[in-house]
Amino acid sequence: MKKIMLSCFIALIAITTMTAQEYKVITSVESIVPSGLGRSRIIDANADRDYKEFSSEQTEEDNTRNKSKRGDIRVKDFEETKLLNFYNIAGIRFQNIAANDALISSKLSNMAQNGWELVFVTSGVEADAGNTDGQGIFITRYIFKR
Repeated sequence: MKKIMLSCFIALIAITTMTAQEYKVITSVESIVPSGLGRSRIIDANADRDYKEFSSEQTEEDNTRNKSKRGDIRVKDFEETKLLNFYNIAGIRFQNIAANDALISSKLSNMAQNGWELVFVTSGVEADAGNTDGQGIFITRYIFKR
C-alpha cells in the first residue's frame, strides 16, 4: 500500500510539473518591397513583459482609460538576425528565399535543442497594392512552449 501511495504521489508531482508552461514568440519579418529596399529580420525578445501591467478592465461603473505608457512596453533587449529581402533590382530572388529558409530553420532547430516545442505558426502579409505603394512585409510568428 505504501508503494502505491508513493507512486501516486510521484505521478502527481510529475503531472503538476508538466502542466506549468512557458510560451515564447519568435517573429520573422521579410521585406517584399520592390528593388530590395526593405529590411528583413528574425526578432527574438530577451526581455519579459507582464501584460497585466499594461491592462485595464472597463466596466459600466468604472470606465477609466488605460494610462500605462507605451515607452514602458518597449523592449530594447532583443536578438536581431538579418535576413535577405525577397526582391532585388532584377525582381524576386529565389536564392534569398532559400537563404532565409536556412537561417529560420537554424533558429527553429536551436529553439528545439533548448527545450522549446513549436506549437503554432501564423503568417500575414501586407503586399504591394500597385504602382503607388512601394511597401510590403511578410511576417511570420512562431509560437513555442516548454
